[in-house]
Amino acid sequence: MALIESKENEIIILTVNGNLDAEGTQAMEEKVLALLEAGEKCLLFDFSELDYINSSGLRILVLAYQRLKKSSGRVAICGVKDYIQEVFEVSGYDKIFPLFRDREGAVSGM
Repeated sequence: MALIESKENEIIILTVNGNLDAEGTQAMEEKVLALLEAGEKCLLFDFSELDYINSSGLRILVLAYQRLKKSSGRVAICGVKDYIQEVFEVSGYDKIFPLFRDREGAVSGM
């Protein structure tokens, strides 16, 4: 898994490439926690290059959501492939996280 951080319009964008499994979740969790501790309020996870996500990866999204909700922050996800979107729908996470087709739509919609 590769994790690329960028910033656009006060939104931190974390682009995740590859598989977000047990091996990759540690690095992502550390990055998300560091961003939250630094006071960031808007996180966008770009999953356009994500091939797989397990429950540990989903847990990090929920962690970010719970912490940011307390401070009126926002978490959104963009670029989800169809088979990963099914995971979000089955788990009910599509009701928690705004899902955008692409990065541009997410940045303007947050």
